[in-house]
Amino acid sequence: MVENNVFMKKMRLLFVTTIFIIGGSVILAQSPDCWGNFRGDRQLQGVSPASLPEKPSLLWNFKTGDAIKAPPVACGGVIVVGSMDGFLYGISAEGKLIWKLDTGNSIEAPALIVGATVYTGNLDGTLYAIELQSGNIKWTYKTENQIMGSPNYYEKGKRAVLVVGSYDYYLHGVDAETGKGLWKYESDNFINGAAAIYDGQAVFGGCDGLLHLVDVMTGQPIMKISLATYVASSATIVDDHAYVGDYDGIFSSVDIPERKITWQFENKEANLPFIGSPSIKEDRIYIGNRDKNVYCLSRESGQLVWKYHTGGQVDASPVIVGRRVLVANMRGDLFLLDANNGRVTWSYELGTPIIGNPAVIDDFIIAGAQDGRIYCFGKK
Repeated sequence: MVENNVFMKKMRLLFVTTIFIIGGSVILAQSPDCWGNFRGDRQLQGVSPASLPEKPSLLWNFKTGDAIKAPPVACGGVIVVGSMDGFLYGISAEGKLIWKLDTGNSIEAPALIVGATVYTGNLDGTLYAIELQSGNIKWTYKTENQIMGSPNYYEKGKRAVLVVGSYDYYLHGVDAETGKGLWKYESDNFINGAAAIYDGQAVFGGCDGLLHLVDVMTGQPIMKISLATYVASSATIVDDHAYVGDYDGIFSSVDIPERKITWQFENKEANLPFIGSPSIKEDRIYIGNRDKNVYCLSRESGQLVWKYHTGGQVDASPVIVGRRVLVANMRGDLFLLDANNGRVTWSYELGTPIIGNPAVIDDFIIAGAQDGRIYCFGKK
């Protein structure tokens, strides 16, 4: 455990939520010191504006009661992560327990932090709203089957809506303040990932092999686009396009206004699943696969720019941090790769599988692992 007072002070300063109040509404701006959504923003682009040391060191770890599959999030001085032991944990910047909440069933879904509230779902299908600083429950909402993906958040006028998918085949629209169910949109199979937000619409794939677009405020369907096979990950939205990988090992670029697939990429020698979501910055897409590779693709054409073989299956989504890409694999390795050429600039062997992508805030990486521990890396 690190006992350096300078380090502790810096961590407290870095964990500050950036909140703007406009007309009584809370609007979150992505900032270097807050990773409130497991992919960084509502479009799920997987880009952190934070900076990292060249060679991060392990600073501390915190043990939960079972494996951690859910990616951690962090804002307002609190690291939040769910565990397979059924508890949601609030952990301090120093790696100390602030609170824990027993939800009664395993948690695989990432939490979402909006202002002073945490939203998360568990495997009995309950969505919770929880006070960030205390861990007290504000409300609960019940679906009819397990929740595997993170909720997302959209606000228009005086109404803020959470959208969350369930294995009951429905995407649920829930009032973020009261927990009242507003609408349900029925898909044709399980919904595993999170919905991205695009122009007031929820965009998500599912086990029905379709990309769905649904109006967030009303739950009315906008369109469906066929992807042919089921999708375990979350789509990423950039410039009117959705980018998503599927279980057959095909990664697709979908033109939303044109309702068509513009290009597809696959490793025909393996055709193994894309489980994680892509990270996208400028004209580059970064995505991991169960064939153990991380791929860098051209966003315009889908052509391969480079690939890096990590030595283990890559289920965790990558995170872009400056000119580097943070990658975790099922062998238990963490890598920082040069975004231009895939060269390894830093690596660390935990020796236990990492399923969910780490959170990144200024100078720190926070990762959850199969051994039930949260690990914090930074500068000593």
